[in-house]
Amino acid sequence: MAILLKGGMVYQGHGFVRADLRMQDGVIEGIGTGLSEADAQVADVSGRRIVPGFLDIHTHGAVGVDVNAATAEDYEKICRFHAGQGTTGWLCSVLTDTREQTLWCIEEYKRWKGLEHKGSRLLGIHLEGPFLSPEYKGAMPEHLLQKPNGALVREYQEAAGGEIRYITVSPEIEGMADFIPELCRLGMVVAIGHSGADYETARKAIANGAMGATHTSNAMRLLHQHEPAIWGAVLEDDKVYCEMICDGRHLHPGTVRLILKAKGTGRVVAITDSIMAAGLPDGNYKLGVNDVVVVDGDARLANGGSRAGSTLTTGKALENLLAFTGRPLEEIVPLLTENPAKLAGVYDRVGSLEEGKDADVVVLDGECRIEATYVKGECCFDGAKPFGGFNYDKEV
Repeated sequence: MAILLKGGMVYQGHGFVRADLRMQDGVIEGIGTGLSEADAQVADVSGRRIVPGFLDIHTHGAVGVDVNAATAEDYEKICRFHAGQGTTGWLCSVLTDTREQTLWCIEEYKRWKGLEHKGSRLLGIHLEGPFLSPEYKGAMPEHLLQKPNGALVREYQEAAGGEIRYITVSPEIEGMADFIPELCRLGMVVAIGHSGADYETARKAIANGAMGATHTSNAMRLLHQHEPAIWGAVLEDDKVYCEMICDGRHLHPGTVRLILKAKGTGRVVAITDSIMAAGLPDGNYKLGVNDVVVVDGDARLANGGSRAGSTLTTGKALENLLAFTGRPLEEIVPLLTENPAKLAGVYDRVGSLEEGKDADVVVLDGECRIEATYVKGECCFDGAKPFGGFNYDKEV
């Protein structure tokens, strides 16, 4: 049966227009006024904003599930939780791990594709490493970091059926800048981060095909007036998309505004970098091989070290961005939709509301909170009946 969202303000052309939106057979069938109600379930969404589903291209887990240890069924738990946050598609971010464990993660991702789904969709894999700088490793296990290894990434991509869409590398590692074109040929979008690269090295990586910057300004050498470094290079270059973790901890609100002013709203991607603690109380958790302690929602390595991801969700990121910047909703929406879709290479299917695209749609209430989420035209979250009436933690 078709679903007709009637009387809402639909996000199109970077603005809102009053229109109906009809979904059928997993795609957006029509957007306009006076659309047919025949054979449709009609939902009155007057006074609501209708936006594309949010995309999170950098997340390590949620609701007690760590991606590096996740089974296919565990992935589905994350999917169902994400739907309640407005996330309709995501990349599972595999932290630097052993070859054997990384291949196991890839196999579980592939097995997830054969399950029945009732939440958001996995759109591919993000590898955060293993070609990263020990100096800026963050939560990466240093003994597993390595130099460029063509045979290894080819093995990973072949095992994934070409669905490793995104990879984070440190450009200053010996041979890395010249290795980036090989990663691009394998179908991976390259982001630079976890890096102390100088300005010239970062510029070479960008010239060789790097398109993103991983959690910009975090685990990254910062700008100095005499040495712009990697941070200066990614802020300056108009081609590069900058990830931002907008939880109010990883970036000061003034830094958020600065990055947006430098990059514009067309080259910033809001990510969560969430770990298994997202959606759960403070306590002890894991991030890959690391022990993590969460206090007041702030995740840090148990040994007293650096931050280890976040407990952020996309819905909360939207609220924070609106509060931090004072910008209208229509300027912020691309950071969670269009921009990550373009960076991850999936904009042909998702990231905007257009006829023929996947019917991944979010309904926002008057305070820009998630009221309903549709994935391929199926309602998988209703604020009045969370998760379609099922418990994502017990029923998977």
